[in-house]
Amino acid sequence: MHWLLVDEGLADDEADPVLAVCVDIDGLFADPPTLPPAVLRGCRPGPLLQAALSALRPGAAAHRRRVAGRIFMVTPDGTPIRMLGPRLAASVTGSRPSALGAGLLDVAFDDRVLDPKPAGARQIWTTWRARPPVEPGGWTGLDSILRDEWSGAALGHDRYAVPDQPAGTTYHLDGRHVTDLEGFFCAIGEAINGPGGYFGWTADALHDCLTGGWGATTPFRLVWHDAAVARAHLVDPGARHTMDQLVTWLAEDGVEVELR
Repeated sequence: MHWLLVDEGLADDEADPVLAVCVDIDGLFADPPTLPPAVLRGCRPGPLLQAALSALRPGAAAHRRRVAGRIFMVTPDGTPIRMLGPRLAASVTGSRPSALGAGLLDVAFDDRVLDPKPAGARQIWTTWRARPPVEPGGWTGLDSILRDEWSGAALGHDRYAVPDQPAGTTYHLDGRHVTDLEGFFCAIGEAINGPGGYFGWTADALHDCLTGGWGATTPFRLVWHDAAVARAHLVDPGARHTMDQLVTWLAEDGVEVELR
């Protein structure tokens, strides 16, 4: 099973029950205007989804067919990885035996997956599910949208139990492919935490990482190699952030940046 749907309707102090595990989800990766209604393919329903399916019988209350859940990727060893964004809030419309396995169902809904991932992100998540990156630079051939998705996958797989490196550590950022803001976040994630590493994917998230708990302790030194690439691209005052702004923010949080 590749995907997990977890109920989000309970209070914060209650355990979230599993709605379903499934092989695939129609509409999880989709670009507008192709946003099909959600279908759980090769699904093994949990008790709450079973109850919603039972409410398809004549005379049952329609509201009992509705479910709301967050979507997780499931790694081969069974570890759930939260996908920030995608969720399902819809009513069951039907089910049928699935061709993906004995005893499994394909369960259809009346609405699409909310905040789906772009279609191109399927390959990123499929690759990360098989094995997180062991070599740097897996993001370099991606466009800005998919570089952002790469950072999202890195966040989901972040190694929370790994202690921060001590203050005063020197990190090396490979700047050869930092042609956009998203590339900077991919590159600094690798500089701090190695291939597939995460160290922020927005300005606020970068600041949060610099306060500790995400692999590095400030103050530290960041050697930005091939900085001329970013200097040539992150210069438009109308863009979200310029290179000068990034360097300033890093310095304000205790990072000594050396541009090479």
